[in-house]
Amino acid sequence: MRVVVGCGNLYRRDDGVGITVIQRLRGALDPLSADIALHDAGTSGMDVIFKARDCRQLIIVDACRTGSDPGSVFRLPGSELELPHTPTLTLHDFRWEHALYAGKRLFGERFPERVTVFLVEGTDFGFGDGLTPPVEGAIPAVLAQVKAALAEAEATP
Repeated sequence: MRVVVGCGNLYRRDDGVGITVIQRLRGALDPLSADIALHDAGTSGMDVIFKARDCRQLIIVDACRTGSDPGSVFRLPGSELELPHTPTLTLHDFRWEHALYAGKRLFGERFPERVTVFLVEGTDFGFGDGLTPPVEGAIPAVLAQVKAALAEAEATP
């Protein structure tokens, strides 16, 4: 199974880019291959762990804030972004970066080695719906890159 997970919050402007990509992929990959699953994980890192278990490829799409030009798209291997989680009283601060770290330790070989993260530089993370024009403008490039990454995995099982 090849899994694409969109992360974020549609009601925090550019933070919704990951979910928007999942919504648009549903139309762009019609018909959807039987070995591709698309998931909206919202802001739950725990969802990422369980969606990734037993898949052979995991792609995560999310927004970022690095100071780069708004709408910039970054493709990174998941291994460069995984972080250990410092336990607190709640799992609300458990993000997908923590899920990558924890998933490897919890599931071992059942967690995918092939993890790719696409990050889109956002500019507005305030309350509201809809992406800013630079982030909206980046969506076609993200869709193309995600489709290419899926095709790469299909060609090399």
